[in-house]
Amino acid sequence: MSLCERGKMKAAILYKVGEPLVIEEVTLDPPGKGEVKIKMAACAICHSDIHSLKGEHGNVKLPAVPGHELCGYVEEVGEGVTYVKKGDKVIGSIIPEGCGQCYYCRIGLSSQCTTNTLSLYKEGRFVNKKGERLTQFAGSVVGLTEYATIPEINLVKVPDDLPEDKACLLACGVISGFGAVLYRAKVTVNSSVAVVGCGGVGLNAIQGAKYVGAYPIIGVDVRDNKLENAKIFGATHTVNTKAEKDPIKKIFDITYGRGADYVIVAVMGLDILRQAFLMSARDGTTCIIGHGFGEKMTEWTPLDFMGGKKLTGSAMGAVKLRIDIARLIELYRAGRLKLDELVSGHYPFAKVNEAIASSEQGDVIRNVVMF
Repeated sequence: MSLCERGKMKAAILYKVGEPLVIEEVTLDPPGKGEVKIKMAACAICHSDIHSLKGEHGNVKLPAVPGHELCGYVEEVGEGVTYVKKGDKVIGSIIPEGCGQCYYCRIGLSSQCTTNTLSLYKEGRFVNKKGERLTQFAGSVVGLTEYATIPEINLVKVPDDLPEDKACLLACGVISGFGAVLYRAKVTVNSSVAVVGCGGVGLNAIQGAKYVGAYPIIGVDVRDNKLENAKIFGATHTVNTKAEKDPIKKIFDITYGRGADYVIVAVMGLDILRQAFLMSARDGTTCIIGHGFGEKMTEWTPLDFMGGKKLTGSAMGAVKLRIDIARLIELYRAGRLKLDELVSGHYPFAKVNEAIASSEQGDVIRNVVMF
């Protein structure tokens, strides 16, 4: 009997904030009702993982296992599972499939389902060698582990011929950026868009803006290499807020004196959010994707909104999980969605800390850990 058959396998564990992950043997709970055991194939490093490892998303009970942008294969199904079967290729996402019965599902807003809710930082399905129950940073979903037990409602089947390192990107980074443009901000053709933060999520917001026919599309960041990436993904203009004396005025200059009709904020920080909001036009929309812990907005006054400006948020792009991901795969196959260009490097599981360190430096878009 193999280690996995006895419920034992390896996971990457954070024991202390700021220290490297420790890969060690753990015991995994078998799938219960409505759950599926996944053999991991690929897990991309999202910047949210890095924030969690550095303690920037609050005081999470440790030890804990990170990772959530994942692709794998169904190994075993629990009672009542009907959507997937053994051998299916799947991705796992933090946002669950809607129940189909609650008020929000019935009006077409399954991302706001009140039955199957998005949850983070919960007690997980692993026990370490000391007998400690491990927290999962991404709640029901976990990716930096050889195997995982995940609720069926968090899984999406993907085609067998879709490469694992591309498929995993659809679980978070792609839908968070692309979806925020299409489904939360609802950017319209010929409107102007500024994307603040040109990392993995921001680049997907930029290609979402290009897809809907926006113009101009302005990439905003503090790093020139990220702004160069923004051009590859569809930005028509770029603004380096460190190099520019008055970044807000620069946005207004590019948008014919009006400001951006839509501002997508794909980076954390209240000062950044405030600056982004001031870049927006009258009746403009600022959509927040990036967030930190304990941030409280204190600089806003009712006068800020007198011109009809709107401030909204987006969680995982507000996608309808099993509908919109299938559509994104179609766009990728048609050459209208960039996935290959998002992958900067591949790392074996044993070098997960190197993948994280490389991602934190900001010179890569997405590193993918391969199992």
